Amino acid sequence: MGFDLMNIVQLAGGLALFIYGMTTMGNGLEQAAGAKLEKTLEKMTGNIFSALLMGMVVTAVIQSSSATTVMVVGFVNAGIMTLKQSVGVILGANIGTTITAQILRLDSSGTMGDTFLMQILKPKNLAYIMVLIGIILLMTSKSKRRRSIADILIGFGVLFIGMATMESSVAPLADMPQFSQIFAAISNPILGVLVGAGVTAIIQSSSASVGILQALSTTGAITYSAAIPIILGQNIGTCITAFLSSIGGSKNARRTAMVHFYFNLIGSIIFLTAVYAFQYTVGFGFWSEAIDKAGIANFHTLFNVVVTLLFLPFTRVLVFLAEHTIPAQEEKADPLAKLEPRLLATPSIALDQAQHCIADMGTAALSNYALAMDPLFSDVQQNAELFLEHETFLDRAEVEIAKYLVQIRSDLPGGLRRQHAEMLHSLSDFEKIGDYEQNIFDAVTSLRETGGHFSEEAAAELKIMADAVSELLEKTVNGYLEQSASIARQVEPIEEVVDMLKAILKDRHIERLNAGLCSIQTGLPFLEVVHDLEKIGDHCSNIAIYTIQLAEGKKGFDTHNFSKHAYKASPEFREAVEYFEKKYLSGLEATKPVL
Repeated sequence: MGFDLMNIVQLAGGLALFIYGMTTMGNGLEQAAGAKLEKTLEKMTGNIFSALLMGMVVTAVIQSSSATTVMVVGFVNAGIMTLKQSVGVILGANIGTTITAQILRLDSSGTMGDTFLMQILKPKNLAYIMVLIGIILLMTSKSKRRRSIADILIGFGVLFIGMATMESSVAPLADMPQFSQIFAAISNPILGVLVGAGVTAIIQSSSASVGILQALSTTGAITYSAAIPIILGQNIGTCITAFLSSIGGSKNARRTAMVHFYFNLIGSIIFLTAVYAFQYTVGFGFWSEAIDKAGIANFHTLFNVVVTLLFLPFTRVLVFLAEHTIPAQEEKADPLAKLEPRLLATPSIALDQAQHCIADMGTAALSNYALAMDPLFSDVQQNAELFLEHETFLDRAEVEIAKYLVQIRSDLPGGLRRQHAEMLHSLSDFEKIGDYEQNIFDAVTSLRETGGHFSEEAAAELKIMADAVSELLEKTVNGYLEQSASIARQVEPIEEVVDMLKAILKDRHIERLNAGLCSIQTGLPFLEVVHDLEKIGDHCSNIAIYTIQLAEGKKGFDTHNFSKHAYKASPEFREAVEYFEKKYLSGLEATKPVL
């Protein structure tokens, strides 16, 4: 019976099962390893050897060098990892990816005995038992860990069922002379490399591409001379995933993809040159012999290990080539680039990135406070352009960070769930602080345009309140930046004093208005600024409370009770309030007018 349409359908179906099994097994292994896997990858990149090791381990776990490289591109784009740090991980990923082909070789004939037990233990037979056990676990267990184990078993089983399906679908090709002729033509090294690269680029998985080659090798029609250039081409074709992932990213993200490409391209050229130079001078005795699954797996491993060792002393060369391929351009760093979509699959890292962006909102709010208030008490010119840039960032950041946080999967553990809630509250408060700063900036602009100014007493009083809010905002932002409960606990006492200042300033200003010492033209802006300053204090208080909640890891934290009762009832709080009363309220005596 010849090779017909049904064989093609079976081959496609077997490939689909193979990729699904590989993905499911990788996801299960990743879940079983815990959420700290990528976190560890992020941290263990201090030197080339630790980065190499982590690249190998992570890729072996998730069964995909493409996935690891995409993850690294995301880290570089988000600023978590530098371009130089990424090189070691990429080198390690190329070794780690060889594990799939080595697993598949276990099913090679002759590797196990012919007893019943040995036949049962062969992967293609054991696969059905593993799928059965996995399905039972999946249907009977609610534990996330057991469900991850079920995914590993099901994925492993489906992987080999897909492999067996591909092997059976291509079996008729063994009797077709045309098939042998095709692979004889592919023995041309350039054509072989192009075929391997093309197939891998289409299915975007070198492991799956190698699996197809291993399935075809069971026909006995593929020789070493045909397989070697195809395997080298497969390593080049796998770079397409990283290229696609880097589109729209920073220049360093694109450079990371280029490092991956140059590693495989240069390595393939060196290997191809060395192999064919040896073949045409000395000659390989097995060159025209049929290659089997074990031979393909071994050459795939040999290539990646040798090329990695070759490049270890020359990692700077890869960086040099990538930097000159993607030249430096004048590009303004976007703080929101930290919201890297590729990191959403790892909530702990994604939350950290979002937290950094919220901290950037605090820095922008702190800068805008000075831009809004300084022109009120000096002759310094308003910088409307810079103020607008910061305010635009605050508005955009609230929307983008909120959208990013919503995309983070909901089944977060307790600590991350609290962090998630705190961040949603804090980003809204920082944006509202920006709105009140906008009100102050507009009020100052209006006063300058109309030629109005506050009386000497009013300006002196307002300066005291402005200084208090400045310290309040600075401690709020610093507490959030450092996630420091001790700094955040200093915010509420100052906010209490700010509330007192608001009441005192309003009463005194009304007295001045009644006495005719201030006009309505300047009186209303004064009260508006006082109101806006007090509102900034309120939102700083909210942020500080959530910072304390997160930093101290409190469970069942009642924000209202903390703010109104528990904290304010403590002796430490009263002492702090008295300190700030003395610091700010005492200065009001010198500004009190004689009416």
